[in-house]
Amino acid sequence: MEGRIIGVDHGDRRIGLAISDPLGLTAQPLAMIELGDGMAALNAICRYARERSAVRFVVGLPLNMDSSEGPRARAARRFGEALREASGLPVEFFDERLTTRQAHRALRDATAGRYARKERSDIVAAQLLLQAYLDASRSKARG
Repeated sequence: MEGRIIGVDHGDRRIGLAISDPLGLTAQPLAMIELGDGMAALNAICRYARERSAVRFVVGLPLNMDSSEGPRARAARRFGEALREASGLPVEFFDERLTTRQAHRALRDATAGRYARKERSDIVAAQLLLQAYLDASRSKARG
């Protein structure tokens, strides 16, 4: 199915968003939303999805290193279900282990200051998550 996909990195205080191109080949940074009031955050994400004609969401699932689900993964699942209800769009979950760490490393390597890294790390994590999902989906479709 062609169409834009929004990647969601659900953190404790912020939500990073990334979006795919219409063909589902590349992920680009989209926005960072302060979590604050959960309903306001859901509404903002749904607005981004409508404005960009998104066809689905991919929510990062922060599994433990042994692949078990802890409190953060359960919170991500609850958020994903609320997002599905609010938007009416399908929500898939994708293993996001290490994406936040990779995002911090990428921003550090790009010589971003500490403040910039903190502000952008959620968006970059969402972009890395979505790109990994897109790559895995293409690989799965090929064989």
